[in-house]
Amino acid sequence: MARALGLDFGTTNTVLALADSGATTHSLQFSSSAGTTDSMRTALSFMKDAQLGAQALKVEAGQAAIRQFIDNPGDARFLQSIKTFAASALFQGTLVFARRHTFEDLMEIFLKRLKAYAGDQWPGEISRLVAGRPVHFAGANPDPNLATQRYNEALTRLGFPEIHYVYEPVAAAYYFAQTLKTDATVLVADFGGGTTDYSLIRFERQAGKLVATPIGHSGVGIAGDHFDARMIEHLVAPEIGKGTYFKSFDKLLEVPSGYYAAFSRWNQLSIFKTTREFTDLKSLVRSSLAPDKLELFIDLVEHDEGYPLYQAISATKMGLSASEEAEFDFAPLGKAGKKSVKRTDFESWIADDLARIEGALDEVLTKTQTAPEQVDKVFLTGGTSFVPAVRQIFTRRFDASKIESGGELLSIAHGLALIGEGDDAAQWAA
Repeated sequence: MARALGLDFGTTNTVLALADSGATTHSLQFSSSAGTTDSMRTALSFMKDAQLGAQALKVEAGQAAIRQFIDNPGDARFLQSIKTFAASALFQGTLVFARRHTFEDLMEIFLKRLKAYAGDQWPGEISRLVAGRPVHFAGANPDPNLATQRYNEALTRLGFPEIHYVYEPVAAAYYFAQTLKTDATVLVADFGGGTTDYSLIRFERQAGKLVATPIGHSGVGIAGDHFDARMIEHLVAPEIGKGTYFKSFDKLLEVPSGYYAAFSRWNQLSIFKTTREFTDLKSLVRSSLAPDKLELFIDLVEHDEGYPLYQAISATKMGLSASEEAEFDFAPLGKAGKKSVKRTDFESWIADDLARIEGALDEVLTKTQTAPEQVDKVFLTGGTSFVPAVRQIFTRRFDASKIESGGELLSIAHGLALIGEGDDAAQWAA
C-alpha cells in the first residue's frame, strides 16, 4: 500500500500523487460535476443553497468551482490562485458571505473538496505527506516562515501525521532524474504561476540507488501571472481609466495607479472587490473626467470578470508562443476588447520580468561556481517555459541537446511522492 502522498499545491493548478510499491507513482483522479481529471484548478466557489440550510454554503473546487461561478453569475463567490496569499502578512482573510476565511481556512476547504472528489481513490492510510514549496514565495514582501506556518496549520487539520516540505524544483529534478541513464548534473527551472525556481543537483547511481547531492538553488517571485499582468496593464487598463483624471476641489488629480495594479492581478480581483480601495474607486466616478471608463472598471469587478479575463489573456499568450502575432478577444470590454498583439510588443512589456528571471539563473550558477558547460541536463517545466523569450534565456547559454521539458503539471507532485517513499525523505526537506 502506498504510504507517501505528494502535494503540489500550485498557484494555478494542484496535483496529488501517490507512491506505489517500487519506484512508480500515480496521480489521484478527481471526479466532480465538471468531469474527471488528474489536476485541479486552484480555485474555490461558494454559493448559498437553501437545501443545505440558512447558514450552509455549497462549496466547489477546481473546474467545478469555475462551472458553479459561470452558471450562477452574481450568486457565487469565486476565489482563485489561493497560494499567492500564503506568504503575505497583509492578507489576514477575506469575507465569504459575511464570514471571514483565513488562508488556512481556504487551503483546508480546498483540499477537503479534493479528498471528496477523489472518493475511494483517497488512500485509507497516509504515513507521510510531502508538500512542495517555492524557493521564493510570490508577493512584494513574502514571509516564507509565515507561509510554512499557514501550510502547517491547514495540513495538520487534515490529519497528516508526518509533513515534509521540499523545494518544488528539487521535486521536479528528482522526477526527471528517474529517466537518467548516466550520472549527471541537472539544472531544473520550474516556471509556476507565481514564482520561477531553479535547483542545481548532482545525481549519481550507487549500488543501484539514486543518490542526489544538492549543489544550489535560487528563485524569484515572478512567473506566468506577472506576464499576464503586463498584458492587462497594456491591453485593458487604459480602457478602464488608467491615466485619466478626476476633479478634487480646484485640482485635477490622476486616478491612483494602485487601483490598476490590483486589477492587473486578475487572480486577486475577487479580493479587491471587498476592499476599501474598491469602495474609494466607486466614489471617484462622480468627479471623473472619464466616468464611462471608471464605470466599466467597476462593472468588470462587480461582475467577477477575473476568470474570463484570465482565459482571454492565456489564449493570447499561447497564440504568441506559436506565432508572431495573436488576437486578444475579451467581449466585456466592448469594441476595445478585440485587438491584435505582436510578439515583439509582448516581449517589450515583459522585458524587466525576463531580466529578473535570468538574474535568478545567474545567481544559482554564480554562487555555485558552475559554468554552463558543466551542466549535463537542463529540465524546463511549467507552462511559462513555452514562451519563446523565456526559452531563449536557456538556448543562449546551453547546448540545445541538453535542454528537455515535459510533465508540466505532474512532475512536481510525482517527484514529491517518490521522495516521500524513500527512507531519506527528511534529508530532502527545504
